[in-house]
This record gives sequence, C-alpha cells and structure tokens, in this order.
Amino acid sequence: MLKKLSAEFLGTAWLVLGGCGSAVLAAGFPELGIGFVGVSLAFGLTVLTMAFAIGHISGCHLNPAVTLGLWSAGKVPTGDVVPYIVAQVIGGIAGAAIIAAIATGKADFNLVQSGFAANGFGEHSPGGYSLQAALICEVVLTFFFLMIILGATDVRAPAGFAPIAIGLGLTLIHLISIPVTNTSVNPARSTSQALFVGGWAIQQLWVFWVAPIAGGILAGVVHRWLSPQPEAVIEIRAEIR
Repeated sequence: MLKKLSAEFLGTAWLVLGGCGSAVLAAGFPELGIGFVGVSLAFGLTVLTMAFAIGHISGCHLNPAVTLGLWSAGKVPTGDVVPYIVAQVIGGIAGAAIIAAIATGKADFNLVQSGFAANGFGEHSPGGYSLQAALICEVVLTFFFLMIILGATDVRAPAGFAPIAIGLGLTLIHLISIPVTNTSVNPARSTSQALFVGGWAIQQLWVFWVAPIAGGILAGVVHRWLSPQPEAVIEIRAEIR
C-alpha cells in the first residue's frame, strides 16, 4: 500500500505540475504562449505519461473522483479509498508548491491576482459562466471521463491502449470546459490551486468536490449496469483470489 500511495502522490504532483503549470507558466505570453489548447493537451499528456509510468503500481487514479468512480463500479476496495484520496490531495499540493516556487521567481508575478489556474464560476469563470453551468459541466464531463476510464481498462478492451484513450479523453474535456470553470473534474487538482489563491477560490471549492465526485460515482453505477462482467471473467478472478 505504501508503494501505491507513493505512486499516487507522485502522479498527482505531476498532473498538477504539468497541467496547471502549463496554464500558469506557459499559457499567457502573447507570442510564445501555448493558449488553452496547449493547456488542454498538457493535462492529457500528464495522465497519459503517468498511466504508463505507474498504472501497474497504483492504477494511476490521480483524482478522488476517479477513485470513487472506480469504487462505485466495484473495482477498488473500500479500504483503499480514503488513503488514495489523501495521497492525491497531498501530491496535488506538492505540485502546486513547485509551480508557485517557479512562478514567484518572476519579479512581477502576483500569485493571487494571476488566479493560479484555480477553478471558479461566476466572475471567476474564464467565460463568466454561472454556478448552474459549472455544476452541469463538471458532473457531465467527469461522468464521461470515468466512462472512458472504465471502458478502456476493462479486461475485454484492447490491451495496452487505455492510457492513450484516457489521456485524449482528458484533453477533450479541457477543450470543452476551460472557458467554463478552468476545468476541474478532479478535486485534488482544484484543492491544490485554491489553497494558494485563498479567498474566493476556497469559497467556491465545494463545487469542485461535489460535482466531480457525483459524476464519477454515477459513471461507476452506469458502467456496472451497462457492461456486466461475463461469468467466465468473474470465475477466473475468483480462482486467482
């Protein structure tokens, strides 16, 4: 378990460093900036690379909503849920701390005024979207993210391609929702940035726990109904245990 939690810590730190770091450090330059398309790709690449790096160790959840979605689908033991989430949140904070240490090396950088890639709605939404829009967006997109994860990692899916599908899925999610909420679908990622921004980001953080977790759990329930495991697979797993 210690190795699994260490993998989740490192993986979530990488997700925040790569995804939020690209938004804070590389997206805003007029000529050299990567823009929100680049940030979307950066988030997808963090998950894709870590899925290959630690997927065989911890499953590469990197996200409390993913852990709870897999739990609701019957793929994660109840006892693993809280330790995984704690490791993910701490890893996210570590990643955000690295970004802050780098970003504040620029003389005119103001961490709070920059927004620090924190998630928000209303006046703190990049496109000015409402609380209702943010809730719908985060629930629906997390739901589909978990459906991709659950389908791509199923024993009947083509072997070896899951990280690609999941990484591209997260890229697409960011392309859709960066204008709405700055894209969460991950409470650990949202918490890490909110803690450094404080104020409004902390006040709005509840949305980015409630909505992704609701979407993740719903996806787990739907997946169990939509894709029941064949008896042969269940029997094989029972023999292994």
